[in-house]
Amino acid sequence: VTEFIFLGLSPSQKVQKVCFVIFLLLYTAIVLGNFLIAFTVTSSRSLGSPMYFFLSYLSFVEICYASTTAPRLISDLLAERKAISLWGCMTQVFFIHFFGGTEAFLLTVMAYDRYVAICKPLNYTNIMNRQACAFLMGAAWVGGFVHSLAQILLIFRLPFCGPNVIDHYFCDVLPLLRLACSDTVLTGLLIVANGGTLSVISFVILVASYVVILLHLRTRSSVGRRKALSTCGSHLTVVTLFFAPCIFIYLRPSTTLSADKLVAVFYTVITPLLNPVIYSLRNVDVKKAMKRLWVRTVKPEDR
Repeated sequence: VTEFIFLGLSPSQKVQKVCFVIFLLLYTAIVLGNFLIAFTVTSSRSLGSPMYFFLSYLSFVEICYASTTAPRLISDLLAERKAISLWGCMTQVFFIHFFGGTEAFLLTVMAYDRYVAICKPLNYTNIMNRQACAFLMGAAWVGGFVHSLAQILLIFRLPFCGPNVIDHYFCDVLPLLRLACSDTVLTGLLIVANGGTLSVISFVILVASYVVILLHLRTRSSVGRRKALSTCGSHLTVVTLFFAPCIFIYLRPSTTLSADKLVAVFYTVITPLLNPVIYSLRNVDVKKAMKRLWVRTVKPEDR
């Protein structure tokens, strides 16, 4: 096998044309929305805390993550033959899990940042200094790379000698397992250990950390408690939207369901789209910084 053929989202040409318009608009909103957050954070002195430092990188990762699948999906919706080379398929698998794994570790880092800020406020600046933030950010990238490397090594060693039609709109480990010409039971279990179990453990750790934070907030004033709850609520929403579909997909490598493509659309397109919406609408500081940036760049005569 030198190439793979995608079946795409739907065999109907009319549905594909409608989907082309929808996903083109969604991908444009993903890029513009996340770029706006990253640009706002880097341009605003008021958003200089570690939380916003990590948020700007999360927005960058979201753009990269969506870009591994969305442009290909959009172009294939107008193509009669949706083909991708073997090397192109493996490259897509690598970058999907690289940016996805990086986002998972980055969300964990952001939860740790909130834990230190709320539970140890007096030592926050000492613990989350520039060196610590840079180290944690680098660790997230390295963790994503190691996770992705393990996934691609598991898939790359499989022989593909017969069927080459993928019932999906992008290359991923689970659809490729079904096309392999060898026993994939062990490989499937290793994928669960690397992907599914990692997602579950990370999600449990994140939820546990926010439970500790909520318990600690009982001693705070009503104003401080409300502000902390708003911030943690945004983080917990993003965490749930990201990990829930991943757990649903990667904890059962030996089976595929009809809902898999819909779930994949959710975590590759919808979740990156909701990230800027959640953080901009629920965060007062980000909204104020965006307004100041708008006045400073678009309406300089109003200053």
